Amino acid sequence: MKRRLTEPVDILTAVSILKSYGYLGDELVIAITRIFYVDLDALNEVVANA
Repeated sequence: MKRRLTEPVDILTAVSILKSYGYLGDELVIAITRIFYVDLDALNEVVANA
């Protein structure tokens, strides 16, 4: 079962972990959506501010 990421801090944590594994750009979006349910607008906002 996928976990739902709704809070910016949770999304940022997931993004940071995936980046540490070498995921960048489109690969990052694909990986995070495979693992979690995440609002893409919130994801884009977090990535743009990170």
